[in-house]
Amino acid sequence: MAVVTLSAASGSPGVTTTALGLALLWPRPVLLVEADPTGGSNLLAGYFRGTREYDAGLIELALTASDLGEALADVAQSIDDTTVSFVAGTRSQTQAGALRDLWEPLAHALADLESTGQDVIVDAGRLGLHGSPQPLLDAADLALLVSGTTLPNLSALRSWAEAFQRPALDWHQSGVVLVGEGQPYNARDVAAAVSLSVIASLPEDPDTAAVFSRGAQPPKRHETSPLIRGLNSAIASIHSTIARRRTELLEGARS
Repeated sequence: MAVVTLSAASGSPGVTTTALGLALLWPRPVLLVEADPTGGSNLLAGYFRGTREYDAGLIELALTASDLGEALADVAQSIDDTTVSFVAGTRSQTQAGALRDLWEPLAHALADLESTGQDVIVDAGRLGLHGSPQPLLDAADLALLVSGTTLPNLSALRSWAEAFQRPALDWHQSGVVLVGEGQPYNARDVAAAVSLSVIASLPEDPDTAAVFSRGAQPPKRHETSPLIRGLNSAIASIHSTIARRRTELLEGARS
């Protein structure tokens, strides 16, 4: 289907929680890439609660002398009882600079996974940091900005919106995922303010979010919780957004 990236214009709106939640509910095999340049694997420390050791990840990809596609298969770790695998991020922020020459070839290698029936979700962390994986965002089928709806959130979002604008006939698209819509601004307000489409809105649901962010026990009625429903709706919207653009471009090419 596609490569989808998630990033944030300001601190901690829930990028990692959203990326993992989407991956665990994704209807096809999916690779989750921890490309946040701040360092440390939130997945290993959070979702796995430190019970899983760092084995290999982005640094090993950057150092490989073999084919990057083959190396991806070697460093990817599976999540039991799911069709999700992941590539762990750097162990330290000081390693971010060593990834500078990795991002461009990695973008091509991730795109090639579509032919194998595997999709990709990239947790790109906060925008503008040293070592930021900009080539992954540029090459994504859909680059999503995750944001809250407070005025400071929207101010930060607006400062990056122009950089995320894509030409009308571009294969690549961009959009926004809102967390906590209506606190106080809604999707229509945000879309008007930043000139980006709101692809999905996720509710504030701390108990369910804690399952993904720190490996908490699932609350009662986890499968029907507000966040799970919101993530499933987001997945449907992501799929339809990408499919619609591909159909438009293919029909335009035939005419």
